[in-house]
Amino acid sequence: MSRTRYDAIVVGGGHNGLTAAAYLARAGRSVLLLERQDHLGGASVSAEAFAGTGARLSRYSYLVSLLPQQIIDDLGLRITLKRRRFASYTPVPGGDHGLLVDHGDRAATAASFAAVGAAGDVTGWEEFYSRAGRMAQALWPTVTGPLPRQSDVAESIGDEAIVRDFLRRPLGEVIESSVRDDLVRGVILTDGLISTFAQAHGADLQQNICFLYHVIGGGTGDWDVPVGGMGEVSGALERAARDAGAELRTGCEVTGLDGGTVRWRDRDDEVVADSDIVLWAAAPAVLDGLRDRTPGPAEGAQVKVNLLLRRLPRLREAGIDPAAAFGGTFHINETYSGLETAYQQAVSGEVPSPMPAEIYCHSLTDPSILSPALQESGAQTLTVFSLQTPDRLIHGGDDERARLQRAVLDSLSSVLAEPIDDVLLTDAAGDPCVETKTTRDLQDALRMPGGNIFHGPLSWPWASDDEALDSPAQRWGVATGDPAILLAGAGSRRGGGVSGLGGYHAARAALEIADP
Repeated sequence: MSRTRYDAIVVGGGHNGLTAAAYLARAGRSVLLLERQDHLGGASVSAEAFAGTGARLSRYSYLVSLLPQQIIDDLGLRITLKRRRFASYTPVPGGDHGLLVDHGDRAATAASFAAVGAAGDVTGWEEFYSRAGRMAQALWPTVTGPLPRQSDVAESIGDEAIVRDFLRRPLGEVIESSVRDDLVRGVILTDGLISTFAQAHGADLQQNICFLYHVIGGGTGDWDVPVGGMGEVSGALERAARDAGAELRTGCEVTGLDGGTVRWRDRDDEVVADSDIVLWAAAPAVLDGLRDRTPGPAEGAQVKVNLLLRRLPRLREAGIDPAAAFGGTFHINETYSGLETAYQQAVSGEVPSPMPAEIYCHSLTDPSILSPALQESGAQTLTVFSLQTPDRLIHGGDDERARLQRAVLDSLSSVLAEPIDDVLLTDAAGDPCVETKTTRDLQDALRMPGGNIFHGPLSWPWASDDEALDSPAQRWGVATGDPAILLAGAGSRRGGGVSGLGGYHAARAALEIADP
């Protein structure tokens, strides 16, 4: 059994672990990063999901909003993020019209509101997002600093009504007081339900917290397309860590942890290393298991389906170009009342029908993920992400995955002018280009308990006014109860989404501990 020593050991080679390793190595620390899989990047990877097609998809995560420019600049990341012109398109279920929100044409957006019978909601919609934008502009600058106090956040927002509506009352109350149309209300609510099984009026405000993380990115709430796919983001972080001198090892499953001492299996060998501090960039529930503690709750609520199409499908609304409709987020069966019905169906143990979901087309904004031949042919990718489908409904197995995939495809087809199956490409074996990932698939492949992409329930990005912030770990929101172990992944206080913030905060805390 070999044994070595490092200044810091990072466990987990996803984007957060790579961020932590890069920062620490650039600060002159000796750093070892251990990743269980045979590749780095975690959920932020690209892959040719359909063999022989020439399409390289962002397999799990797919858009970027919460990655601060400071991290990009600090680490010299060579990545390009493209802004989408269209915000969203939402077909009226059973109808021939939809709501198109166009960032570049306010008049066209207002006309679309009128076309779906929601002309009276234009002003309320704009005011709602203006207020959310003021909240975002106040909160976003805080994410690269230590945890602010709750009262300081309220003071920085500077509007008690905004604080009350978005941070203290259930999100459903402010939605209902802002707009009246069922479809319009549903479009707003969806940002509070991404991988979060919740209701508009949930007393625990998990829907509010999820909504907040979806609207504060960059101070604008825009979700951008990573050119080349999500693998370009993790690849840039990997290069930054390697160039700084970090030692990155794959195929290493951690089997024991005692303070700064880490034990792992490196293929056939058992290895032990000591360090001053461990940065845990995997799920907190996995850490709890290693320390014989009861894991906290972690339940994802999504089915993810990747598609490769011969062309974009035809819409029921003749006057809308499919490239515009799919140019932003395409919402399917996500009315306000429909989302509540889906929640109640799931609570009773049923898979929601129709399946509420939203869709993103990477290749419209960034065709570079397709081979030249696919680009020339007019092929496009779609990623479908369902809502209100909690892990409690999922039991695993190919038959269940096939049923969930069918439910997603049928839900999409229900708002189109043709079945989505009719425009699917086939792979080298002649099989339709459809790939489905359930919460159990994420748990098995990525060790995300319950398939939760946030590693657990999201928390507010601040500390309460009476919370102890005496140590660097507490101040940066990465404490575990063991001073030698810091959380460095999505399960840290502000770590959800592809942001690098979990790794950044842990690295900042580790450097403060080393140099008080």
